[in-house]
Amino acid sequence: MRFRRSAVALVAVLALATGVSACNDDSKTAANGDAKLEKVSYLTSFGTFGREAYAYVALEKGYFKDAGFDVTITPGKGTVDVMKIVAGGQADYGIGDFTAVMITLAKQKLPVTTVGMIQQRSMAAIVALDGRQIKNGDPKSLVKANGEKTRIGDQPGSTNQVTFPLYAQQVGIDPKAVEFVPSPPPGLPTLLAADKVDGIGQFVVGVPLVEAADKAKHRKAVVLPYGDKVKDLYGNAIIARDDLVKEHPDQVKKFTAALLKGLEDALADPAGAAKTLKKYVPETNLEVATKELELMKPYVKPTGFTGDLGAVDTGRIDSVIADLAKYKVIDAGSIKSADLVDVDLAPKS
Repeated sequence: MRFRRSAVALVAVLALATGVSACNDDSKTAANGDAKLEKVSYLTSFGTFGREAYAYVALEKGYFKDAGFDVTITPGKGTVDVMKIVAGGQADYGIGDFTAVMITLAKQKLPVTTVGMIQQRSMAAIVALDGRQIKNGDPKSLVKANGEKTRIGDQPGSTNQVTFPLYAQQVGIDPKAVEFVPSPPPGLPTLLAADKVDGIGQFVVGVPLVEAADKAKHRKAVVLPYGDKVKDLYGNAIIARDDLVKEHPDQVKKFTAALLKGLEDALADPAGAAKTLKKYVPETNLEVATKELELMKPYVKPTGFTGDLGAVDTGRIDSVIADLAKYKVIDAGSIKSADLVDVDLAPKS
């Protein structure tokens, strides 16, 4: 199988630009003999936080190599960016929030397909700090009594922002009561700690980062998870280029299985996974990375979940599509589950 050499080169350049390296085994010989390893490029969903450690676990433990792959891991910069890089052929696989994938593909046709889920529940949330306007478990506290807009810092086009209208409708508040303030993601916890915004868009696993940024005041994070109110929302999804899905389905299955094996191990030993991540990303904070993985576990394996790790249920997808169209987040008929997921390649629910 041939991959675009230019794609591999560009991913390497991206890795250098971010200052983060994934020091892969340069060997071209598989463990079982002289068979050549296939070069595969992979993008994390966003950066190299603890929540992304499972890919490095799969790399470190040789799961990718055992499957026949020499994998280069590059930090992603958010769902839409990951989708565009994969669609453009600069990466083979990537991770992105599935709701954002749905909304994006409803508005622009990109040659990417979902082949499995990382989290069975959405981790998108509004995060604030205790003692201020937004209260734990009270979505209506997002609305200010004086009629002013609640300011939420977030990256433009983020999952938290594009999904907010659906969440707002579900909890019975006017989406226009909230104003999203464009803010670079790395600085969001500091922005919140300085009380310059009322809250920030964040995944629930970002709580340790938020509380660490507010260490001077020692306030606890307040979290409004979207998935608590919109039950069918998935979290991050594994996406692949359409040409790989159509022409090399066996490769897609092997890669997905190896990645999910790393996920299984990371959840079983969060501290060990954090140490693995630190080996590849030296600036990793072990305590924060470990807590992120611990917080992520119930979203990957929710209570009562009996399917395979990474499983996809098209019935859930159809339900979310209907809600997105109902609340005019997307146009009715613009997308269907068959446009989003290859159910023959995804693990079974």
